[in-house]
Amino acid sequence: MKLDILVLAAHPDDAELGCGGTIAKHIALGLKVGIVDLTQGELGTRGTPETRKAEAEEASKILGLTVRENLGLADGFFQNTKEDQLKVVTVVRKFQPEIVLANAVRDRHPDHGRGAELIYDACFLAGLIKVETTFNGAPQKAWRPKNIYHFIQSQSLLPDFIVDITEHWDVKLESILAYKTQFYDPNNKEPNTYISSPAFLKMVESRHIEQGHAIGVKYGEGFTVRRPMGVKNILELF
Repeated sequence: MKLDILVLAAHPDDAELGCGGTIAKHIALGLKVGIVDLTQGELGTRGTPETRKAEAEEASKILGLTVRENLGLADGFFQNTKEDQLKVVTVVRKFQPEIVLANAVRDRHPDHGRGAELIYDACFLAGLIKVETTFNGAPQKAWRPKNIYHFIQSQSLLPDFIVDITEHWDVKLESILAYKTQFYDPNNKEPNTYISSPAFLKMVESRHIEQGHAIGVKYGEGFTVRRPMGVKNILELF
């Protein structure tokens, strides 16, 4: 199943928080978008792997994803090793995305920056014909995405470009709130966490308002890149 865009993210809910609006926008444009979560988020203070799985499935329906999978790497302990790289290489070759969206290059949670490095390196390796992988017992062909863009997470980073998500903000927010165990719910009696307070969701909205303001729209999602980007003409920039 070939995808136009593949989001690779360390934890269930990273994609929704970091680029849910961009996902929804490009699905509305008719593109095929999927998410592969690296871990089940099993070290999270609130909820369980089972509840996170159910919440991810609900968020996927809200966004209209073509596919969502989980690699089952060790939350908090996965590394940028050959073993974990080959698992990511396999899914990149399986879905053959044109674009990969990945975790922030650095962030409060160490899994995010480490995930960004793992994903970036694996996407390069996926294009080498002498790196051998199989899927369902058959050899896979080499495939390298055209570009990798990193969404911005808790730490405020200067974006290299910003996507207008104004028309898709409500879908993004609904997909975030599908993670009922993780975000603010006055009836939840589990321990409070960094992301479970109402202030966290206000920060998320404020961040996207700020990024939107920077390009003259209501809501925006910023991304960073590792190499200069080109444009075919400057008349379509805004």
